[in-house]
Amino acid sequence: MCVLWGSHACSRTCPRSDKYHPLQTLADLLTLQESYGSAMLSGKTLTWVGDGNNVAHSLMLGAPALGINVRVATPTGYEPSAEVAELADRAASANGVAPVFYTTDPLEAVHGSDVIVTDTWVSMGQEDEFQKRMADFAGYQVTHRMAEEGGASKDWRFLHCLPRKPYEVDDAVFGDATRSLVFEAAENRQWTVMAVMLHLLRGTQDAAAFPPSAI
Repeated sequence: MCVLWGSHACSRTCPRSDKYHPLQTLADLLTLQESYGSAMLSGKTLTWVGDGNNVAHSLMLGAPALGINVRVATPTGYEPSAEVAELADRAASANGVAPVFYTTDPLEAVHGSDVIVTDTWVSMGQEDEFQKRMADFAGYQVTHRMAEEGGASKDWRFLHCLPRKPYEVDDAVFGDATRSLVFEAAENRQWTVMAVMLHLLRGTQDAAAFPPSAI
């Protein structure tokens, strides 16, 4: 199956790269649809707190398609790619949502937020930067206090692509059954990956082997 997929895939269907993580965004957005209901997502605000990495990039591009406003807080020097930022503003304009808001202050970023998202501060290959990054990301741990002091929505939700470190989000938020959707999103990666593979296969000579009834 993987060989078949790879023979028909291109860079746009790559499951993950240093620049994008589209399958994670599909799982996150499906999880938010399940949590809020499809009709209720338009007008919501999603805030990214952390490194401007591949997960952030894909959310910046994908969330506006569902009418979700995006706010981003990163330390200086860890901002999202300028190229992706430009594409994100185009996506926001095309879908009638606000341009992406950028700040270095997490409290400012979470103001009015319905969803707070973070990810690793030290990606693969950056292990030698661990101490520097710990210092640079001081104050970026997602906590109930951050959400309260920043003025997040009273029923805000939390997402993390996993695996999670306690310094990125504290135990109270990570284990908060009323807010944390991390395990629902982890399960939804299975279904969104299957959906992408079926979509790709149906566009090939093997499509007949995967009719809608096989889903």
